[in-house]
Amino acid sequence: MALLEVLSLKKYYPVSGRWFSPRRFVKAVDGISFTLERGETLGLVGESGCGKSTLARTLLRLEKPTEGSIFLNGMDLCALKGEKLRKMRGHFQMIFQDPYASLNPRMSIFSILEEALKLHTSLNTLQRVERVAELLEMVGLNPDYAMRYPHEFSGGQRQRIGIARALAVKPDFIIADEPVSALDVSVQAQIVNLLEDIQKKTQIAFLFIAHDLAVVEHISRRIMVMYLGKIVESGFSGELCARPMHPYTKALLSSVPLIGGSGKKNRIVLKGDVPSPLDPPAGCRFHTRCPMCTELCRECEPELKDLGGGHFSACHYPEKTADLEAQHFTVSGTC
Repeated sequence: MALLEVLSLKKYYPVSGRWFSPRRFVKAVDGISFTLERGETLGLVGESGCGKSTLARTLLRLEKPTEGSIFLNGMDLCALKGEKLRKMRGHFQMIFQDPYASLNPRMSIFSILEEALKLHTSLNTLQRVERVAELLEMVGLNPDYAMRYPHEFSGGQRQRIGIARALAVKPDFIIADEPVSALDVSVQAQIVNLLEDIQKKTQIAFLFIAHDLAVVEHISRRIMVMYLGKIVESGFSGELCARPMHPYTKALLSSVPLIGGSGKKNRIVLKGDVPSPLDPPAGCRFHTRCPMCTELCRECEPELKDLGGGHFSACHYPEKTADLEAQHFTVSGTC
């Protein structure tokens, strides 16, 4: 049985309008299903505003789902309330994007880490002191730093403290919401390697959210590509990056720079803007920007079809996508 199973998850936000006008909704997450195995890293990519962070917050029950189910270790999180939900929070945690905003500047590092232990464990004072020291060592920080405050640390060190806080209660599942986007490139590599080392030792499962496909491909076993509230493609990272079966994925991959910068490749630049999730287009949601768009795409929404080998694509013409050359898009310069 999968550690995490998500079925037809939706999160809609109502939008107030004029009196007697039909009620409208922002469809931030619109019918997403996937599974996550114990000890696995699943990558989630997509441009800003596609619903990645809303999905993360809904999975952690920081937002109440509009529809759907979230099963963690066989228990439906959507059915839990109050004390039962609070007890389950020890099984799932989150690493936030901004290491400067996610730590309370008025609390010492010891207090920040001890807070989670007080809420979710029965450790006594001495045991909490030992656990905080253990957590700091686990993320590569000196335990003597425990009485310092967040402003005394660099961005990379603060993110390590955020990781230590997520690990404090020994969760089964952690969502890393763009944990390296606010860091320098050299520090990003250190944080990614740290997460990989922790996973090897603890078998924690990660949902790793990012914009950078190169980082996601490196750390993830599988990747999901999200567009306008829906998953448009998913598969094992090597297969998906080598042979994308959705035009949107192909465009994202073309933006990844070549190592060294000496090589040249066509950059796929999509025409138009992302439609509003308040009024998504009929049919395929990508058809307004897709060069392969047909009447079928405008009228009929494609399902996420199994193409074999664990590769899924929500495209009516995945074979054409695989053979599509960059010149069929608008091409801009080299990368």
